[in-house]
Amino acid sequence: MDKKSSIIIFFLGVALSLHAQDDMATKFRNRGGGSKGKDSALQHRTGLEDSITINYRFLDSSRLKKLDSTIYDFTKKYPLPWNYTDLGNYGTPSHNLIFTPLMQTGWDPGFHAYDPYLFTVDETRFYNTTRPYTELGYLLGSKKEQYIGIIHTQNIKPNWNAAIQYRLISSSGTFQSQNTNHNNYRFSSWYQSLNKRYQAFLIFIGNKLLAADNGGLQNLADLDSITFTDRTTVPTNLGQGSPYSDGPYATSILTGTRYQTTTYMLRQQYDIIGKKDSIVTDSTVIPLFYPFFRAEHTIQYSTYKYNFTDNDIDSAYYAANYNYITSRSPYTINFSRDSFSKQDYWRQMLNDFSLYQFPEPKNPQQFIKVGATAEYLGGIFDSSSTSFYNFYLHAEYRNKTRNQKWDIEANGKFYLAGIYAANYSTYITLRRYISKQIGYLQVGFQNTNRTPSFVYDRASSFSFQSGQNFNKENITHLFASLDQPLHNFHLSGNYYLVNNYHYFTDYYKENQQSSPFNVLELTAEKKFVWHRHLVWRTSLTVQQQAGATPVHLPAMVTRNQFSYEGNFGYKNLDLSFGLDIRYYTGYKADNYSAPNGQFFIQNDTTIREHLPDITGYLNIRLRSFTAYIRAENLNTLQVGSANGFGFNNFNYLAPNYPDKGLQIRFGFFWSFVN
Repeated sequence: MDKKSSIIIFFLGVALSLHAQDDMATKFRNRGGGSKGKDSALQHRTGLEDSITINYRFLDSSRLKKLDSTIYDFTKKYPLPWNYTDLGNYGTPSHNLIFTPLMQTGWDPGFHAYDPYLFTVDETRFYNTTRPYTELGYLLGSKKEQYIGIIHTQNIKPNWNAAIQYRLISSSGTFQSQNTNHNNYRFSSWYQSLNKRYQAFLIFIGNKLLAADNGGLQNLADLDSITFTDRTTVPTNLGQGSPYSDGPYATSILTGTRYQTTTYMLRQQYDIIGKKDSIVTDSTVIPLFYPFFRAEHTIQYSTYKYNFTDNDIDSAYYAANYNYITSRSPYTINFSRDSFSKQDYWRQMLNDFSLYQFPEPKNPQQFIKVGATAEYLGGIFDSSSTSFYNFYLHAEYRNKTRNQKWDIEANGKFYLAGIYAANYSTYITLRRYISKQIGYLQVGFQNTNRTPSFVYDRASSFSFQSGQNFNKENITHLFASLDQPLHNFHLSGNYYLVNNYHYFTDYYKENQQSSPFNVLELTAEKKFVWHRHLVWRTSLTVQQQAGATPVHLPAMVTRNQFSYEGNFGYKNLDLSFGLDIRYYTGYKADNYSAPNGQFFIQNDTTIREHLPDITGYLNIRLRSFTAYIRAENLNTLQVGSANGFGFNNFNYLAPNYPDKGLQIRFGFFWSFVN
């Protein structure tokens, strides 16, 4: 048994033993073995013995949220959102079907194909719970697909919480050199002093992503050949010498990507000036403190390692797609040798000091924040290394009123010195409650001026050209939305004006679009309820680009769920079953370049001229136990082909990348209150 299997079995065993121990203790008490010799038959149960109050918040928001217990949407448990598409296997590179340009200012390493599979600081939850809480999740799918998720949180003291989280994503894939194995770890802790004036947030995050790359199929006609009824033998562009990995934790990669990131962060806050108060109950006095002036310090250290290695070189494939660089020193890559490897390694240190002022002390959602951040960056590449510093200022104003009539959020960042001097970002949004019939109206503006991601820099090991001098990219984003809870309706629009857009073409070429272009998106979401339990949820996005645009987008992306939702009269049972259908129009989808980890535009192949993705599902929740049963890609059913009856009518996700055939998934999520 390998180390990872042992760890997983250990955690599962601990959780189950705790649950069993709790059951045994209950039986013991019911037999008269309780403390002080009390007869359990004479004890009065309040009904709250197994209850729990649990909520959470995010780092940059003080609003407490409740756990989501809805079961209709499987993608809330699945790392990849419904509007993303991958390369045909769970955990492979993915991108959004809806235009969402990168608007992060300052330093960015440039590798985003695996972003949905990462744990991040921004989405880290800080819990507060009255009892220890554990959630176990397990998902089993075709092609040895596995998902394991463990979350445990408890309050060490009433004012101090700690939480740990682990996630494993593993799948062998349909074709050779397509296996994935992702491990994510997270620890978070939230502490408040008894007088409520000091609080601290601690985060540790580790991500280790392993994914084999096959470069797509050599010949799509092989899918219809009786010679390749075993899909693992279909010739691929990369990794042909890789043995097909059919184990549940397939980590052997001859040709593929290895990304590893770690983050340590500590944020401390102290309310210098404020107003004391308290809540007096029959037995206790709960101290309160309403801040007027707050100081904050944040220190964060992160490492990022991006590696691609090919230990089974196919010289013909590289010669056809990357041959131009074989004679350009110091970027020479000799693909005639047995192996090829590229790596960027980064260290980042952020040191931030900020001040808050609260105009209305009893409303912590209204404040003005100003701060300054010093950043150190050190990079080690195949043929060089670098280090530099940046210094930037940031400010924020937020006002979330108690009656939700007006909500304002505005923030900005400006780089004063360093390699990213003159980079900036601005953001402002206004949300207004109009009426019960109209709902909430939100409008906003965003503008970013940014240096290209470092992968475009000639120092990067993944910059396969001799280097170009690119101008800063500038993106203006206007957006508005109408949210109508009464009628379960949401309407939103996004307009982007893009200047000096950076992108890749032809597997390796770095380019910049000098002339501006714009993209308009409109999205409508609606829930229809027919005859009590029959529900139709629909989401429709239409998008259109104008000008000399280097991006290709599907004109329409839609998802529709037709389901029955109810409990058949059983109080503790919730059911949701039906069809989940996703469709997007044909377009020239981006291809993927494995050696530099980038999606790039292509103008030759139009994909998606087939059926929509159809999934049949059954979701069940019984008290704290939730189960998901899914039959995905029913649309691939094919009758009368050369291979006979089967699920072989593949849709394509990118040129030479077919989607999976029929995919059966079963998963459960079980929560325990200790």
